[in-house]
Amino acid sequence: MLRPYVPNLRPLADISLFACLICGYTLGMKTAVSIPDDVFEGVERLARRTKRSRSRLFSDALKEYLARHTPDKVTEAMNRALAEVGDEAHSFISSAARAVLERSEW
Repeated sequence: MLRPYVPNLRPLADISLFACLICGYTLGMKTAVSIPDDVFEGVERLARRTKRSRSRLFSDALKEYLARHTPDKVTEAMNRALAEVGDEAHSFISSAARAVLERSEW
């Protein structure tokens, strides 16, 4: 089999070189973004400290951002939780939930 020359590409043991060339080495979407130098340096420090990749940090940060800024998802989650609890009113649970919600940032 004739294999194309690809510098510094080492396929995983169970993936052929051809599959690596077609699909890339990750299963997720790749994108390029421009960020300020100070943000990048902060990500580098956090990645080293937490022993995670920059990609993982950016992905986790975007997931958290989306979770905070997608109100319909929050509403859906609250509706599911309320459906599980039911309609029965408990004064302690109501007051505890109100206290938590008042302290939460929306």
